Amino acid sequence: MVSYKDLGLVNTRDMFAKAIKGGYAIPAFNFNNMEQMQAIIQACVEASSPVILQVSAGARKYANQTLLRYMAQGAVEYAKELGKNIPIVLHLDHGNSFELCKSCIDMGFSSVMIDGSHLPYDENVALTKQVVEYAHQHDVTVEGELGVLAGVEDEVSAEHHTYTDPADVIDFVQKTGVDSLAISIGTSHGANKFKPEQCTRNAEGILVPPELRFDILAEIEKKLPGFPIVLHGSSSVPQEYVKIINTHGGALKDAVGIPEEQLRKAAKSAVCKINIDSDGRLAMTAAVRKIFVDQPAEFDPRKYLGPARDELKKLYKHKCESVLGSAGKA
Repeated sequence: MVSYKDLGLVNTRDMFAKAIKGGYAIPAFNFNNMEQMQAIIQACVEASSPVILQVSAGARKYANQTLLRYMAQGAVEYAKELGKNIPIVLHLDHGNSFELCKSCIDMGFSSVMIDGSHLPYDENVALTKQVVEYAHQHDVTVEGELGVLAGVEDEVSAEHHTYTDPADVIDFVQKTGVDSLAISIGTSHGANKFKPEQCTRNAEGILVPPELRFDILAEIEKKLPGFPIVLHGSSSVPQEYVKIINTHGGALKDAVGIPEEQLRKAAKSAVCKINIDSDGRLAMTAAVRKIFVDQPAEFDPRKYLGPARDELKKLYKHKCESVLGSAGKA
């Protein structure tokens, strides 16, 4: 058993309380390799932002759980080396079983998500409660989910989304004891968050997605005042990256995300954690593809992963400073 406290990590409890009070959201950036982690820490140190290093079950398999633990510990030391001891959480994204959540807790994660949203309500409650009871013995915080997000990301996929029913939230939180709640108000996973027929086109012919259901969010806030709310699937899918990818050999069709102004609005509410994964993938892929086309003789991984890391850092810093409002809050 490895305690996250020995790695220099923190859980989300104080972080979320401050974010709700301060009207901002903590960035939860997914990572599975060194360059992504470097970019996240560099950006958040420069922005003086707290951060959640987020790992999916697929990323954990890809990177290896032992390496991830030492990478998270390294992230804490790296931040100090860069001059700022920012609060860092290591979080399991979309845990799908008690066994996976327990394994992550035992390996030094400071926060876990148990996603039972695809199960019947009573089974979701029972599974979430089981994880909470184990996690809280080790002072690890737990995120649950009500409602289903459409889209595909790693090992999580759903054809259709189901909005969170505000009538369920008090009962769910009371019965499970979760520390935060992921809700479904119109965000979705992946780079193709909406079908073209769900969107309108603006004057430039760019697809504009439907507005998030802020009425559902307001209803949930009324029922759970001051309770930490989480938004998954909140990448904005910057069109400049989509364009670079597609003009350098890529084939991303109708990729559209959540407008940043809607995320800014959400971050001022009880939404205190906003998950961003696809935007990072797009930034890295755009940078790498451009180098492969512009410099076809290049074969040193540092020469294309280095610029990809720089592009990621720029994206993450922008999210902290201009979207989530977390800059200066470390």
